[in-house]
Amino acid sequence: MADTIKLIVGLGNPTSRYEKTRHNAGFWFLDGVSGRTQVSLREESRFQGAFGRDDRGGGPLFLLKPSTYMNRSGASVGAVAAYFKIAPEEILVAHDELDLPPGVVRLKRGGGHGGHNGLRDLLAHLKSPDFLRLRLGIGHPGDRLAVANYVLDAPSKEDLGLIEESMADALRELDSLRVGDVAGVMSRLNGIDRRQLK
Repeated sequence: MADTIKLIVGLGNPTSRYEKTRHNAGFWFLDGVSGRTQVSLREESRFQGAFGRDDRGGGPLFLLKPSTYMNRSGASVGAVAAYFKIAPEEILVAHDELDLPPGVVRLKRGGGHGGHNGLRDLLAHLKSPDFLRLRLGIGHPGDRLAVANYVLDAPSKEDLGLIEESMADALRELDSLRVGDVAGVMSRLNGIDRRQLK
């Protein structure tokens, strides 16, 4: 199974209406990757998203923010994967994670969608669960009926600070991910809890 990452996807919703909402944590992370690699993202209609390419590593690294809204993210990711012949195992998807508190980020491969509509659509389009997931903790409102409003609201200043710190931890691992050190990154990231470092 290939461990080299060729495509990094950030999940979120387009437009300024959703820019600061918890559901856009994946977009925030991809903005960080774009800044770190100095790769600008430009809207590409054929890929239904904002797209960029970094050729400075051992091979190309593609960056993508789907413009399809969260529930239809798979169409955009599937289009890029098909065009560049990228296997699901070579894709890293950054997304908000209700089951982790702010300040915690975890890397895992495979699994289900856990009720996340972006992941649900990705699974349908990629026909495989084997992509990597960068799970960015945003916390849970405590009531499943409150989830829809919670993810589409902005985090508190304290929570945002924790989320940003955990993203910085993940961004520091970008070079290791590119060369395929997935196990090493998992070991390092999965041992960090920013709440305990306060």
